[in-house]
Amino acid sequence: MRTMVAVLAMMAAATGTAHAQKAAPEADAQALELLKRAIAYRTVDGPGNQTPEYASYLRDALVAGGFAAEDVTVERVAGTAMLVARYRGTDKSGTVKPIGIIGHMDVVAADPKDWERDPFTPVIENGYIFGRGSTDNKFSVSAMVAALIQLKKDGFKPKRDIVFMASGDEETDMKTTAALAEKYTGLELLLNIDAGGGRYSPEGKAEYYGLQAAEKTYADFTLTVTDPGGHSSAPRPVNAIVTLARALERIGAYKFPAEQNEITKASLAVAAETAKPEDAAAIRAFLANPQDEAALKVLRANYGLVGQIGTTCVPTMVNAGHAQNALPQRATANVNCRIFPGNSIESIQAKLKEVAAEPSLTIVKDDSGGKPGPASPLRPDVMKAVTGGIHARFPSVKVIPSMSAGATDSMHFRGRGVPSYGIAPIFMKQSDQFAHGLNERTPLSELGPAVTYFRRVVAELSK
Repeated sequence: MRTMVAVLAMMAAATGTAHAQKAAPEADAQALELLKRAIAYRTVDGPGNQTPEYASYLRDALVAGGFAAEDVTVERVAGTAMLVARYRGTDKSGTVKPIGIIGHMDVVAADPKDWERDPFTPVIENGYIFGRGSTDNKFSVSAMVAALIQLKKDGFKPKRDIVFMASGDEETDMKTTAALAEKYTGLELLLNIDAGGGRYSPEGKAEYYGLQAAEKTYADFTLTVTDPGGHSSAPRPVNAIVTLARALERIGAYKFPAEQNEITKASLAVAAETAKPEDAAAIRAFLANPQDEAALKVLRANYGLVGQIGTTCVPTMVNAGHAQNALPQRATANVNCRIFPGNSIESIQAKLKEVAAEPSLTIVKDDSGGKPGPASPLRPDVMKAVTGGIHARFPSVKVIPSMSAGATDSMHFRGRGVPSYGIAPIFMKQSDQFAHGLNERTPLSELGPAVTYFRRVVAELSK
């Protein structure tokens, strides 16, 4: 592992000096230390979850960095924890709403035997930091905490209160997110540091930055078929597994109607500029006519684009039977849906029942899942602050609104009327994206610019 000095020197050389705000080497060094310590905490749902310990570590870092102890709280919730830190503003009228910032401390599971390096040991190699959470989302949490501490050291005094929140179960039940959204419904806006982000070309050229202003609604549905069962030596005309399999085959083959909104049209138009010729032609044809079947065939076959053109539902888990020598008494499956904005969960549930076409099958929505919310308005102040932060590093890069196909903490806030914007700082090549997968990694050259960008955007929006 390289020394801290060598790593920081490499980061400085890679990022250059074209920043509108002076770089803060102390903050960059602290961000790296925060990130290395963060990866070492096993913040995975279930036994041994170290999210409460990680939250306490962040609390201590914020207090040591200048936050009043009473302004940083850690609360345990159902085996995990959430953190809230308030950066006090100068306005005492009570009429100026605070801005919120949110990121998540938890990560998805990682089996060490499948990784080339231990997922919970930070490893620095070849310009990358490896480890679970090195991208999603401990990178941004570490950079934001370092940025807030540096703002304190700079003597920055915001007009608005800044409420930094770290949720503890974004990857699973989102109970902490829901609790935070319920408590902080009075925010002026929310900045989500786990959504949005920039794209490098395969050659390393910055192509565009997507500011997340909408996301699809997450919903899980449990499909169940029951039957009296019996001895496997005497098969019966009805078999719960076979019935469920027929339903899943129909659902898997069904294509929900294609849809567009202003955000997806804007982001797809920019994506067409750098896409492969076949994909670019399909995107442009779809934008001109969302019912173009030839274009839809191409886009639905592209995993990077299929989530942007409508609702998707896919079987993800199956469980059936109780013995190898018995007819199944129960067969269940999970169908995961990502619902395009403007569609209700109930309407998708009804469509799944219709498509399954098995009268004996029941479909029940799980208690966990999304809270539908509208796309957030493209506020000029947010667009200006984010564009300024991006252009300080990459002056010619386009900043475009985008829609997340996956679920983030923003959905609970949007569902309660708080406009929410994904402003994650990382630019990455598509070939470097391993979040949720094996050998997750992030270029270290992104860390210093992330701290500078966060300092600028937060300061601009809280004045």
